[in-house]
Amino acid sequence: MDRSDRQRFILDNTRLQRPPHTPELELHLADEITPIWRMTEEELGALGLPPPFWAFAWAGGQAVARYVLDNPAEVAGKRVLDFATGSGMVGIAAKLAGAAHVLAADIDDFCAAALALNAAANGVSIDYTAENLLAADPPAVEVILAGDICYEKPMAEAVLTWLAIAHARGARVLIGDPGRSYFPKSGLVRLADYQVETTRELEDHMVKRTGVFTFAPP
Repeated sequence: MDRSDRQRFILDNTRLQRPPHTPELELHLADEITPIWRMTEEELGALGLPPPFWAFAWAGGQAVARYVLDNPAEVAGKRVLDFATGSGMVGIAAKLAGAAHVLAADIDDFCAAALALNAAANGVSIDYTAENLLAADPPAVEVILAGDICYEKPMAEAVLTWLAIAHARGARVLIGDPGRSYFPKSGLVRLADYQVETTRELEDHMVKRTGVFTFAPP
């Protein structure tokens, strides 16, 4: 399946929607997780795939996108990485807030297709990489944005270690999290708090208290 096939699949199984906490954006999103998850597995002929993160506006991502839109100085004129981009929501928000360049990264090939559609829907241009960035040093960017990265323990530990390296080298790191089990209890500073409307399809509550964090100074 090439990118055009993936884009057609996305168009056939989602609809343009405005996320509750970032109504400035329009994204191709699914209404329910189970049907599109099952169809993705059938389309690719593989069972046991991870959820289609690209098809939903997750709470952590909505919080980071909201924070960037409300605080454009965080990204304006800067080189930005949207790590684990999913739908591309956070990167799109950064571009709309004035980022000079946005690189969206995700290892799921569907994300490239979703990002292309969603960037076009919002009139912005964003570069994409499918490389596993955790396998190398953080790229030379000024800002790294990451939403909902702590839903699995090994991934949370690996990403937070990598982000800490980026922070130590001078990057501004902004993380959105709605209270995931593996989110660290120390070492981070809460910059903002939001009540993000979501769905019981994705979360345990209809509204999730979701924070935006950065690394604490030494």
